Amino acid sequence: MKFQLDQIDKKILDYLVDNARIPFTEIAKNMDVSAGTIHVRVRKMEEAGIIQGATLIVDYTKLDYHFKAFIGVLLTKSSSTNKVLDALKKMPNVLEISVTSGKYNIFCKIGAKNTEDAKRVIYDIDDIEDVLRTESMIMMDDYLNDGNRLMKDVTI
Repeated sequence: MKFQLDQIDKKILDYLVDNARIPFTEIAKNMDVSAGTIHVRVRKMEEAGIIQGATLIVDYTKLDYHFKAFIGVLLTKSSSTNKVLDALKKMPNVLEISVTSGKYNIFCKIGAKNTEDAKRVIYDIDDIEDVLRTESMIMMDDYLNDGNRLMKDVTI
């Protein structure tokens, strides 16, 4: 059975999207409902898979990781996608991985300390079995990075 959001659930999600660390008691106070109501509804949304934990955002530039790039990965054959995904997932410098259509089979985002470190990561990706070639695009600026912004457009 599909979980159906109502206006109260949507409002709770709006609060959590704005600040995942907001206390449930504060949400309850702002919405004029009991804290128990918030707890129960959040738990139901977690069980339905709508809420999947909370996110911690780390500013890697503060830890001397100043280089980011997008890497398009072309495979020798599509049937090796899962094997390559598993190898990429084991690489700590690979921050995001997406299976794509078009020019590349896989597109990923890497973080590195500098160009020398990035070169090492890219060579490591190139060395994965069934990777035919990669193409790198240096990320100049992270203008918008908000995976929750679509929530503002969700209607009930």
